[in-house]
Amino acid sequence: MPLTTRPPHHIVFIGKSKLTGAIKSLLNFNVKYAIALHMKKNTKQPKNYGRGKATGKASGKPNHKSQERQGGKEPRGSGPKLPRASLYGFHAVSEAWMNEGRSIEALYATEAGLKTFEESVDKARRAGLDRPAPQVVDKFALEKALPQGVVHQGLALVCPLIEESSLQDFVISAAHKKSLIVMLDQVTDPHNVGAILRSACVFGLDGMIMQRKHAPFLDGVLAKTACGAVEHVPVAYETNLSRSIEELQAAGFFVYGLDERGDDLSALSDLPDKVVLVMGAEGPGLRRLIKEHCDSLLRLPTAGPISSLNVSNAAAVSFYALKSL
Repeated sequence: MPLTTRPPHHIVFIGKSKLTGAIKSLLNFNVKYAIALHMKKNTKQPKNYGRGKATGKASGKPNHKSQERQGGKEPRGSGPKLPRASLYGFHAVSEAWMNEGRSIEALYATEAGLKTFEESVDKARRAGLDRPAPQVVDKFALEKALPQGVVHQGLALVCPLIEESSLQDFVISAAHKKSLIVMLDQVTDPHNVGAILRSACVFGLDGMIMQRKHAPFLDGVLAKTACGAVEHVPVAYETNLSRSIEELQAAGFFVYGLDERGDDLSALSDLPDKVVLVMGAEGPGLRRLIKEHCDSLLRLPTAGPISSLNVSNAAAVSFYALKSL
């Protein structure tokens, strides 16, 4: 007799018809699951506009913020994002607004800010300046259009950078009059540059020269600190300051460098008609090559236990002393 054995109890032979049915059932399940998953992904979920966790869940607590939105009120800072503003603060904005050479694209103002600016708006209208209508925005929308944490006083402007001047502009301007120009050697902090520019405007300087590398732009913090002086003092950006000094000397300028080892500025009794005052960064001061190109070095007279000033303060004192001669 042939030897036969039964298969183990855990092995089950399925007929062809049963196997086909099982495959169809599995395919139907996968299709239904895929459709349900697709619908879930494309269903928009309600957004939470609050600062914390969502409210108004199954606990029965009313969602007051949701009710406010349904009643027409929008969450603060909502609405379309404003284009980035380049100038802010009352003085910077008002002086740019009244500068007929400026192209202004937009003025953003809070309700309180616009009240302080109404006189400037009327003044520009009477002068026939082409200016856009102010856009009244809330504080939160305004702050989104500005760098974080700036003091804007409820006013901001969208406008291109003011046009640069050139070394040749200063030479031409000084052809038939006295001239005093300040040159900054690696002074790059926008607060310092803005403060120096403000002092230059107050004491009637004819221009400022900065090295193009690492120099701050004439907007933002610099313009805010300068309190509108950006509109009145021409600024030239030069690649090589040593070469710029040589060009100015060839045009008849006498170049002083401010240095702690220089001669006492208060001892000067007379001043050439065309003068450039070069000031270095705090700490390192004037670079060696710049110092060597200067015609003479000057220092501020000091008598206290601290013998140095912040560069912007030193600039203000120097401008006053030189303009007084």
